[in-house]
Amino acid sequence: MDTPHTYRNLRNPHAPNPEDQELVALFAGLDTPGVSDALDKLGLHGQALGIAPLANYPHVIVGPAYTVRYAPASLPAGTVGDFIDDVAEGDVIVIDNGGRADATVWGDILTQYAGLRGIAATVIDGVCRDVNKALGDGYPLFTAGRFMRTGKDRVQVEAVNAVVGIGTVRVASRDIVVADANGVVIVPRARAREVADTARQIEQVEATIRERITQGATIREARTALGYHTLQRKAG
Repeated sequence: MDTPHTYRNLRNPHAPNPEDQELVALFAGLDTPGVSDALDKLGLHGQALGIAPLANYPHVIVGPAYTVRYAPASLPAGTVGDFIDDVAEGDVIVIDNGGRADATVWGDILTQYAGLRGIAATVIDGVCRDVNKALGDGYPLFTAGRFMRTGKDRVQVEAVNAVVGIGTVRVASRDIVVADANGVVIVPRARAREVADTARQIEQVEATIRERITQGATIREARTALGYHTLQRKAG
């Protein structure tokens, strides 16, 4: 699935994995509300509470998670962003900084580099800075907020491709991230096909409801006929 920013090129030596591409393609045409309803129906928790888009992105971003966990800096301090050299084209970087709001883990240099490498987006349980660069470049950022103070000598990378937490959601490496103007949802990789199929079934019902109300049905009539109020209810 194409990323919304347009200045990507072929400099990234890490090509997308075919299996990742197959799973990402399952979510073509879906959005976070539909995927969220599917997660509810399947009894899965994947809605990243408190993580918001930097802008109202017109596109849905879908990609496998490249997970990063930060920790308070040691003495001497470790690195803060070199991991990005290992991120594949089309990945979504998912950073767990424990919701920390006083030290950023993303700025303009990482934004520019991520765009050049064809990275799909970045999700941060924490804050970013240099937001004008991200907005101007069209690079999608989803964060708990923004703040100007550097994370250098305050935080450092503790682990990559490990299980992390984002807005109360557990994220494993290569889980599928779906993000848009509504926020971020995480789909467990092993359940990706089931979630996508369920989301499509829900979307089809909602599309039929929209069609019926344009033809003169009341919302009550259309919703009742198609079981709208139980669409997302967990089976059993």
